[in-house]
Amino acid sequence: MAPSQQYFTFAGRFVIVGFGSIGQGVLPLLLRHLGMKAEQITIVTAEPRGADEAQEYGVSFHMTPLTRDNYVTLLDELLQPGDFLLNVSVEVSSVALIEYCQSHGVSYLDTCIEPWPGGYTDPSLTPSERSNYGLREAALALRGSAPATAPTALITHGANPGLVSHFIKRALIKLAGDQGLGDRRPTSRRQWGELARDLGIKVIHIAERDTQVARQAKRVGEFVNTWSIDGFVGEGQQPAELGWGTHERHFPPDGNRHAAGSGSAIWLSRPGAGMCVRSWTPLEGPYHGFLITHSEAISIADYLTVRAEDGSAAYRPTVHYAYHPCDDAVLSLHELAGKNWNVQGKKRLLMEEIVEGTDELGVLLMGHARGAYWYGSRLSITEARELAPHNNATSLQVTVSVLAGVVWVLENPGRGIVEPDEINYDRILEICRPYLGHIVGVYGSWTPLEDRGRLFPEDIDAADPWQFKNFRVT
Repeated sequence: MAPSQQYFTFAGRFVIVGFGSIGQGVLPLLLRHLGMKAEQITIVTAEPRGADEAQEYGVSFHMTPLTRDNYVTLLDELLQPGDFLLNVSVEVSSVALIEYCQSHGVSYLDTCIEPWPGGYTDPSLTPSERSNYGLREAALALRGSAPATAPTALITHGANPGLVSHFIKRALIKLAGDQGLGDRRPTSRRQWGELARDLGIKVIHIAERDTQVARQAKRVGEFVNTWSIDGFVGEGQQPAELGWGTHERHFPPDGNRHAAGSGSAIWLSRPGAGMCVRSWTPLEGPYHGFLITHSEAISIADYLTVRAEDGSAAYRPTVHYAYHPCDDAVLSLHELAGKNWNVQGKKRLLMEEIVEGTDELGVLLMGHARGAYWYGSRLSITEARELAPHNNATSLQVTVSVLAGVVWVLENPGRGIVEPDEINYDRILEICRPYLGHIVGVYGSWTPLEDRGRLFPEDIDAADPWQFKNFRVT
């Protein structure tokens, strides 16, 4: 049965920028769990997608793209102090919207940090500048110019980034109990880092396997996916990025460090959609996943860093995404790469035509005394449809985290710019839990050295299975 609890009564205006799969999926959840009326909500989007759904719910729908030139004028007409802006768009600068909301008294949430059009592939920018590391640094830099009591802006809070940061904290507490470290409940950033260090965590994967299947298989010249195609293609063309751990002793030959900022991550001289790593989930077992750049790889690695007195990193885990999308999306990526990253002419977002499958999304913590531990959500398409309209298994894991983030922002005004790692994980998981299917924690004996060298000799580090060179698929 779908939950119906109302978490907050909101009296202001609520503007949703972008109305693709996530916008359409979160709308019914907002109306279900926030005490507000449809007349308070306005959708601003660049495309006609979702117009029928907006009409179904009685929500105002404006097909007006936000651009560098018009966004201030348009938002001035729609927002005033005390209102909320939910940004689930692509090709609209998150930094510009955050800055606007901070200076106009408007609460804010987004699911990733987006640039203006072309920002992911602009040849005039260095790969570092168009990386998620660079985008995150630009967003966090706004903290210095905002007033001390600026409205809350929760950035990068979807499933990942977002929900997975809260999974990690739950997993660390479980591991501490199982390894005899007691009931440790960190209350500070440093304490979380020290707990991960004391547990021996060397590597964290956001390990996801999507097995959803549609009635109609992918056709030639078509990009198929279970969530935003434009969003997936955009991030897939960014450099592969990963939080870089202090245990690593083999710097990648195509690896690059950033010249400024926290230094918590590196980038590789290849697009994430063209880079695979070995990983593991309990249902799938071993698999090859794409090392798609996501903000959580940087923010989690940064958050869990324990620094020495001189400011150097004494401990940091390696953190990155290891994503196996639905099989049709994998075929779409292979075709995309073959076209030198020029996206196919046709796009198909899978929703109602999905006939079966599960999205297994979790965090895989490795290097501790028991090897590997996966903690996360197993949500089937059947369960997703029973829980919320206009969602599939993948989108619901995102939209419920957006809902939970919105509730947290409303409950915690005046906090300025914050990241998922910095907020109350218990509250977020309490709201998300009814929508996530089966949440499980599973130990595994898998390492990236399993069955290696069986067919051909390989260059591996047998002394430490948790080195990045062992995960990398070459």
